[in-house]
Amino acid sequence: MFLRHITIGAHECAVEYLHGQVTRTLPAGRHGVPWRASFDRVDLRQRLLVIGPQEVPTADGVVVRAGVAVRWAVGDPVAYLQRAADPGAHLHLLVQFALRDAVAAVDVESLTRRAGADLTAAVAAGATQFGIVVAEARVRDVLVPHELRSATLELMTAKARGQAQLEVARAETAALRSLANGAAILDQHPALAQLRLVQALPIGAKVVLAVDGASDSVRD
Repeated sequence: MFLRHITIGAHECAVEYLHGQVTRTLPAGRHGVPWRASFDRVDLRQRLLVIGPQEVPTADGVVVRAGVAVRWAVGDPVAYLQRAADPGAHLHLLVQFALRDAVAAVDVESLTRRAGADLTAAVAAGATQFGIVVAEARVRDVLVPHELRSATLELMTAKARGQAQLEVARAETAALRSLANGAAILDQHPALAQLRLVQALPIGAKVVLAVDGASDSVRD
């Protein structure tokens, strides 16, 4: 017999207990309930768990610092209330284990290339038993040792310098090839060489033309 009413908010649900047993889960809205029933309200809104950077070893033995951000919500209110006294703590531990397994499976270079590695599947599999649905879990704030960062910077600098030197060498080779082609043309056509010489003289220079032993002077 329903003797009273309760109202459940839009962002929550309520697990009803009667004589110590779970009888039903009430969604948002106004409900008639037995007078002796008790209720646990569960917030269904999405939550955020952020685990700060912690030291974890990679597959090649480099110890890095990495954190994880997890978006999650309650999917099964009864399991969330019944399976563990502190389901949030269990989720925290699952995330730590998933992070260590993910980092240990790759070398430091691969980890830094995909710093936002997806851990959703690994975390969600264990969180389901506690009534938790994991929307997303990603690695964040990957920090490598200072020595490795310095070595990486030196390597990138050396590559940039080598690329610049290669471009200079290519330009010089192209210039020499052009000069060689020009020299070959001048050898085949001496008149062009003389004309090029006249063009190269400064303004006001004196040019002496010799035709059949006679000479004449021409000023530019």
